[in-house]
Amino acid sequence: MEETYNILIIDDDEVDRMAISRALKAAGIKMKLEEASDYSEAAEILEKTDFDCIFVDYLLPGKDGLAVVQEIRASGSKVPLIVLTGQGDEQTAVELMKAGASDYITKSRITPDLLSATLRNVIRIYEAEVQIELFNNQLRESNELLKKKNKELEEKREQIHIQNLKLLEASETKSKFLATMSHELRTPLNAIMAFSQMLQRKNKGNFSRQQVDMIDRIHGNGKNLLALINDILDLSKIEAGGLKLYPENFDLRLLITNTVEELSSLKSHKHLDIKVEIKLEDTKVFNDRNRVRQILVNLISNAIKFTDNGMVLIEAKEISENDFTVSVEDTGIGISSDDMKHIFEPFRQINQTISRKYAGTGLGLAITQSLVKMMNGVVSVESELKVGSTFKVKLPRYIKVEE
Repeated sequence: MEETYNILIIDDDEVDRMAISRALKAAGIKMKLEEASDYSEAAEILEKTDFDCIFVDYLLPGKDGLAVVQEIRASGSKVPLIVLTGQGDEQTAVELMKAGASDYITKSRITPDLLSATLRNVIRIYEAEVQIELFNNQLRESNELLKKKNKELEEKREQIHIQNLKLLEASETKSKFLATMSHELRTPLNAIMAFSQMLQRKNKGNFSRQQVDMIDRIHGNGKNLLALINDILDLSKIEAGGLKLYPENFDLRLLITNTVEELSSLKSHKHLDIKVEIKLEDTKVFNDRNRVRQILVNLISNAIKFTDNGMVLIEAKEISENDFTVSVEDTGIGISSDDMKHIFEPFRQINQTISRKYAGTGLGLAITQSLVKMMNGVVSVESELKVGSTFKVKLPRYIKVEE
């Protein structure tokens, strides 16, 4: 359905107003038409009604068309203005367009087709300008909102940066504290172990069975405490970036079998078989022997600790010319899917309660993962609750020495 336009004609000549009205009707324009003979009368009408287009005669009594255009535009109205001029007023028309007129028509050339085309064109341009202005306003609002959001994000980023600096400072302070305390604790502990070893070397005939047992307990608990302190010291060095690898050539088969033999005493009072399968054509590797042993001790001792019945299988095999894996499989308590994502976190154990069954600091796996990463290797785990776990470490046969 064709739109109906509100149109105002401002012209002091009634004949000209009638001519424009007839031409618009002849062109088939649906409209509501109002007329004014001068600008004062038009101003009263404009206060009450909004128009889609205004036809303004250039030669009005008391105020010419240029002044009328300027005044309407000064009021903030952007309604399309078509100025009606006389023959030869092209220069005047240019001034009218500069003042804000939408178009002009020479009265002698008025026809229904020209009026219709001019009217539809200026209204189409006006509607496009309205849409553009609306879009620009929305764009400005979006830009302002974006600026506000960017400012908020920048403030949050700054807050996060400050928090990160505080966390880093706290982490460094913690690492330094752990390193200092570990060092300070090892000094008296080494003395306790040295004296207990001296007592062990004495003729045991000089001590009663109860005294010998007490000396052995002192030495054994001292070794356990020293291992815990060493774990804390290693973790603090790793976090501070102070732990170095010292690679050397050694026999991996021999290291695994010796480590298993040393740890076999942990399975006492358990119905547990420990099996070792070495599937290596070349057992020579170039790595930090002590740190590889530490990885093995952590994984094997954990497997024994958390397995009461069944077996622990340690398997080493080549997967390429430059890489090998060592896996430790057990039939122990297993790890739930919820706990799996936390097992490599420092000071983390599956049971975090004070009355937990299995002792330890929860640092073994965290240290293992850090050492494996330093060696450019990968540690992975597969586990099922109440069925068992398999920890697998992939390492390069030769690691590079950092200068």
